[in-house]
Amino acid sequence: MEDDDLQKIRQARVQELAQQGQSQGGNNEKQQEDEARKSIISQILTPEAVDRLGRIAMVKESRARDFENRLIMMARSNQIRQRVTEEGLIDLINAIDEKKTTEQKVVFSRRKGILDDDDDFDL
Repeated sequence: MEDDDLQKIRQARVQELAQQGQSQGGNNEKQQEDEARKSIISQILTPEAVDRLGRIAMVKESRARDFENRLIMMARSNQIRQRVTEEGLIDLINAIDEKKTTEQKVVFSRRKGILDDDDDFDL
């Protein structure tokens, strides 16, 4: 009898866990993805660089995510051969910032109207 009761309890527990797993399926996948990202980043960066990236994430999460994506992409394409130090991360961040500032040019196009007179020499 004890074995039958124990078996019923186990089956009930398995059903409970299955129901909880279904309700937390979306969160669980996101957690697994975040854990995989953290694992890859910890393999690419030194602890000091991971700490710096964490401080960037505190200020602006999207920017830190962009840096993580770029680092992961560089590691997958074998552009990174050794662990990136904090100084290397700073250099990478500065290079990305310089590239973005050169891309953001503002061009003013001024239209000449009928009343605009370029001949202000008469004054």
